[in-house]
Amino acid sequence: MDSDVELRVRRSFARQTYMTAIRAELVRVAAGEVDIALPFSDQLAQQDGYLHAGVVAGVADSACGYAALSLLPPGNGILSVEFKLNLMKPATGERFRAAGKVIRAGRTLTVCSGEVHAERDGALTLVALMQATMMGVRDRGGQIG
Repeated sequence: MDSDVELRVRRSFARQTYMTAIRAELVRVAAGEVDIALPFSDQLAQQDGYLHAGVVAGVADSACGYAALSLLPPGNGILSVEFKLNLMKPATGERFRAAGKVIRAGRTLTVCSGEVHAERDGALTLVALMQATMMGVRDRGGQIG
C-alpha cells in the first residue's frame, strides 16, 4: 500500500472529533483493512456498565469506512450509507479493537465487514459484527454542509 494512502486515511481520521472525544486511536492501516483501538471508559458505558452500543457501532462504522477509503484514489472521501450491527455479547473489557475490512469495492459503493473484540486479561472476545455499505464522495476537506 502506498504511504500516501495511509497518510490520507490518518489525516481524515484525525479530523473526526467524535473519535478524539472517545479516545479512539487508529492503530493499523492496510489496503482495504483498518483497525481502531478504544480504551474502556465509564463515561462511554450504558446503565449496566457495558460499553454503549452506540460507541460500539461508531468504532465499527469508522473502521469499515476507513478500510473503504484506503482503496479510493486521492480527492475522494467516504460516507456510510447503510450498516447492520449484531451485538454478540455485552461489551465489557479493558480495551476494544474494531477491525474493518473491504469485502467488495465497486465504483461507487463498497461493502465492508467489521468486527469489534473486547480485551480482558489478555483474552479477546467477539462482541459485535457489522456489515456496512460505504459510498465514495468528493473529499470536502472536513467541511460540513
